[in-house]
Order: sequence, then C-alpha cells, then structure tokens
Amino acid sequence: MSMRFSAGIVVARRQEGSWLLLLLRAYRNWDFPKGMSEEGESPLDTAVRETREETGLENLSFSWGAAFIETSPYGNPPKIARYYLSETDRSGIILPISEELGRPEHDEWKWVDFIEAEELLPERLKPVLSWAKRKLA
Repeated sequence: MSMRFSAGIVVARRQEGSWLLLLLRAYRNWDFPKGMSEEGESPLDTAVRETREETGLENLSFSWGAAFIETSPYGNPPKIARYYLSETDRSGIILPISEELGRPEHDEWKWVDFIEAEELLPERLKPVLSWAKRKLA
C-alpha cells in the first residue's frame, strides 16, 4: 500500500507580543490548513496553495525558511502530513467555497494561543504544535 502525502502550514500571527495560531475545523476535527499534493507539485507549493484555497491567505512570510515537520503515518489508507511554519499579519480569514464541494471545506476557523491549540488539536498534531512553539520562542 502506498503512503499518501499532504502538506500544510502552521500559520502564526503576532498579537500584543504573543503568537496566535490559525486552526480550521471540519466537523469535529481541528487542524492546520493542509491538503493533498497535485501532480508535479513540491510539498511547499502544495502547502501554500492549500492554505490559500482554504483560508484566502496569500503573501505568507516564511521567516523560518523551508523548515518542516512531518506527522507519523495516520489514517486508513495511511497518510503523512508535512507542515511548514509561516507568518501573516492578517487577522481576518475567509473560508472560500470549494468548487468540488459547493461549500467551504471547513466549518469554522479561529486564532488560538498554544494552550487552546493543545486542547483542540488531535494527539497526532501535538509534535507539530511543540515544534512550532520551539520555532516561535
């Protein structure tokens, strides 16, 4: 069985000297913006495209370069998700209508601090959250 691969971005925004992270909710599941790679697309290009498609965010700043972290395989069929870290100064997010679905891919978005992110994110994303916290320290 081949491994599926997705890529996304932990989007951070400074507010009053602290970092907030963007989380998206689909049904009961919270995650960072991410999606499946398209043919011939680099993981970073996938992450940028998916973040734009899911949030309307463009002009993200990659102050930490192309550093990334990957999840352990999860799901069935198994998938690995790679996350990069970027910064935005935009607080307003839109949830664009997906052409495939006829509705937004996500039900809700919110900016959260690390404590709330820890409460909302699934166990498989805790290492990603810890990595982002170290990078932003």
